[in-house]
Amino acid sequence: MRSHLTNLEGRAGFQPRRLEGADSGASAPEAGRLAARVWIEGAMTNEWDAAQYDAKHAFVYEKAKGLVELLAPQPGERILDLGCGTGALTAEIAGRGADILGVDSSENMISQATKKFPALKFEALDAKELPFRAEFDAVFSNAVLHWIPEAEQVIAGVARALRPGGRFVAELGGKGNIQRLVAGFHRAFSALGIREPDGVSPWFYPSVAEYSGLLEKHGLEVRSASLFDRPTVLEDGESGLRNWIRHFRHSFLEKIGEPNALRWIEEVERQCRSELFKNGSWELDYRRLRIATWKGAADECRCYQEQPFT
Repeated sequence: MRSHLTNLEGRAGFQPRRLEGADSGASAPEAGRLAARVWIEGAMTNEWDAAQYDAKHAFVYEKAKGLVELLAPQPGERILDLGCGTGALTAEIAGRGADILGVDSSENMISQATKKFPALKFEALDAKELPFRAEFDAVFSNAVLHWIPEAEQVIAGVARALRPGGRFVAELGGKGNIQRLVAGFHRAFSALGIREPDGVSPWFYPSVAEYSGLLEKHGLEVRSASLFDRPTVLEDGESGLRNWIRHFRHSFLEKIGEPNALRWIEEVERQCRSELFKNGSWELDYRRLRIATWKGAADECRCYQEQPFT
C-alpha cells in the first residue's frame, strides 16, 4: 500500500485520512485506487455537468462507435475505459462480453454513469495517477486525453496497467483540432480590448509523430495511427456554440467572471460566424487522432526500459 500512497502524499491538496478497507486486507491495487480517489476528492475542482453532457453533447461518444470496432473487445477480456464519461461506450464494450472498469476524474460523470448502468463498475480516478499493474488486456479511451497536457505521465500509467501483449486503443483531438474556433477565441479578446488571460486553449493536440514517439518510448508498439477531419454539427442551432463553450470551457469562464464571459461569448460567435455557422447550425472543425498500440512481451518490455528512447 505504501508504494501507491507515496506519490499521492506529495501532491498539493492531498490530505491523508483513514481509507475504508485499508486495514481490512485490501490488495495493493485496490488500496491504490482508494488512495487515488481520496486525492481527487481533496484536490480536483474542475467538475463536469454530466446531465448537460448527455443532453447536448452526446456526439462525443456517438461519433466514436468505430473506435469500439477497432478495439474489438472479446468475451472475458479485462478492459479499462479511461475517461469513461457517463458510460455509454463502457456499456457498449460490456455488451460484447468484456469485464470492464470505467474510470473518470469527474465525480459527476461517475455518478451519472452508475445511475445509467448500475450493473457496471465505475470509479473516480485521475488518469495521471493510475495505480494498476498488469491488470488489463486492453485500455480504451475516447475524447479525454487531449484534456491532459501531461501526456507522457498518462501513457506511462497505461503501459503499467496493461498485461504483456495487451493493447491500447484511443481517440483524442489531434493536431489542428478546432483551430478556427481557437483563433476566434483570440480575436474576440482583441476586439473587446480585454487582456487575454492564461488558459484560453488548454488542450494537448498532438501530431501522429509526436504521440507515436511517446507511446513507443513506453513500450507500446504503434500498429495503426491516423489523423483525420471530423466536422461536427452542434445541437440547438443558434445556441449551439455558446452551449459548447459553457460546457467545455466552464472553468475558464469562471476565471474571467460572468459579465466578461457574456461579452466574450457573444464576440466569439460574431468572429466565428462566417466560417463556422452553416445552414442554421454551428459546425466545429474537429480533427481526431485515432491510434492502436500493443504492449510487447515481458522480455521486450525490459528492453524498452533498458534502452531509453532517443
